[in-house]
Amino acid sequence: MSKTPQQNAATDANGVSVIHTQAHTSGLQQVPQLVPVSPGGGGKAVPPSKQGKKNSFVDRNSDEYRQRRERNNMAVKKSRLKSKQKAQDTLQRVNQLKEENERLEAKIKLLTKELSVLKDLFLEHAHNLADNVQPVGTETTTNPENNGQ
Repeated sequence: MSKTPQQNAATDANGVSVIHTQAHTSGLQQVPQLVPVSPGGGGKAVPPSKQGKKNSFVDRNSDEYRQRRERNNMAVKKSRLKSKQKAQDTLQRVNQLKEENERLEAKIKLLTKELSVLKDLFLEHAHNLADNVQPVGTETTTNPENNGQ
């Protein structure tokens, strides 16, 4: 048995309607929703930082404009240099990792060969030991060293 929430719509100065929803049964805080009021319904909400700048005329000869452009140009240069440096660092790291990978692959080959040689030596030695071992009970007691005792 829940009641439907009540909605109150209000339009602000920018043509954006704010819908406030109140829920009767829950103690949750509701967040206002921004909905454009334009008849087409497809407009974007404009952030507050850009709202007053649309209609204002920019005097390109003013000192303020030139200072802003200069600061912006410096920021763009800095950003591009930073981006270029990051790309160079990434490329350098890729090359280092490729070299390390080649070195490690060569080491793997060498160790694999060494393992194969050692395995062959071990198997040969084990095979020779198996050929020299006599079955139990067929040992000869005629040892020249033990005869004199």
